[in-house]
Order: sequence, then structure tokens, then C-alpha cells
Amino acid sequence: MRALLQIAGLTAHYGDFQALFGVDLTLDEGATVAIIGANGAGKTTLMRAITGVAKVSAGSVTLAGDAITRLPAPDILTRGIAMVPEGRRLFPSLTVEENLLIGAHARKGNGFWTLEKVQTLFPILKERRHSPGTALSGGQQQMVAIGRALMSNPRVLLCDELSLGLAPVVIKEIYAAFPQIKDSGTSIIVVEQDIGQALRVADHVHCMMEGRITLSGRPAELSRDAIHDAYFGVSHA
Repeated sequence: MRALLQIAGLTAHYGDFQALFGVDLTLDEGATVAIIGANGAGKTTLMRAITGVAKVSAGSVTLAGDAITRLPAPDILTRGIAMVPEGRRLFPSLTVEENLLIGAHARKGNGFWTLEKVQTLFPILKERRHSPGTALSGGQQQMVAIGRALMSNPRVLLCDELSLGLAPVVIKEIYAAFPQIKDSGTSIIVVEQDIGQALRVADHVHCMMEGRITLSGRPAELSRDAIHDAYFGVSHA
């Protein structure tokens, strides 16, 4: 596999508070990387730093060999990095279809993902296309948020806490879309508090705690005890 997104020594602050401490991470083309960790571990800050929303103090972000570290967020989106934010953040005044179409404004040229393809991926979105986006169930809203991000035809899809507050059967349905998303040529970084779910979908897992990566490896290489220690920072003995 070829490295698509490379993060080196990434440091970020919110005012005087340092949120990231020299984070290194690589996403290969066609891969899924999972980032796990408790609340406050720095996972969302890392996503925001990649997309240009959070200010980077030091380090670099490179997409397909091009430095994008300090580009404005809209430019990073047009370069091919789209984010499904925690909490979905749909536009309440827009219908499901309008929420999806607004994701296409950053698209350059033609790509795999169209409104029809997104509605095929999540058929309920065609059925409910004229409903207000926020009138849907939490799981359906999450599908809209994913579809909206896909409409920009991203090379990298960042998913922040997809399963938060959703029933297991809904989570399973959402993650079942991952193979089709990857087959379209999109690589994925998913932030998860659900360790089991992260291990099931990822090619590579990173655990974060207090703004640092404390453990990295392929799911099959990581023991339950090692993950526990990296996640909570305490001994299991």
C-alpha cells in the first residue's frame, strides 16, 4: 500500500492549553485506521487539526505528498479530506436531500459519489428525502452526515464517533457501508470509543490518551491488556 495521508509530529493548542503532543500517524491508500481513546484523549482535536479547523502549532500533515498543514479548512476539503463530525450537525432548515446536496459544493469534476449512489448506499435516505434532516432517527441522521461527506468525493473520510448514542443494530448497519465506501477509492479514519467496533473495522489501530498516541498496531497484534493500559493509562495487574 502507498501512504496517502501522513501526519508527523503534530502539535496543537487551544489558547495556552496543549491538546496534541507530537502525533505521528499514516493512512495508506485503501485502508481504514481507527483511533480509540476515552473522552478528552485528543481524538477530535486530531481530526480538527487534519481538516484545518484546529490550529496546528507544530508538525505537518501531507496528503498524497502535498503539504496541507496550514491551509484553510475549505481548501483542505477541496483537496479531498471530508469529515463526518461528532453530533452529525445537519442543517435543520434543510430536507434530507438538500443536506446531501450541500456536500457537493466542494466537488471538483466528476467522481464516484452522486446523490443516486448515496441513496443506493443508504436506501432510507431516498425514502425520506423530502423530510427535514433533523426529523430522522439518530442513525438515519448519521447516514445523512456520512452521505453529505461522500458527496464531495473525498480521498480521505474522517468519521468522528459514528456509534455514539446509537443502538447496536444501527451501528452495525452503518459500518456495513464501509466496504462499499472503500471500494469507491476512499480511505477512512474512524474515531471510536467502542474498542470492539474499532478492532473489527480497522486495518490499523491507534490508541490516544492525553493528546498522545500510546499504542499502535494491527488489531490481531494488540492484546486486551495492552489496549486497556494504553486506553486508561493504568496497570491491569
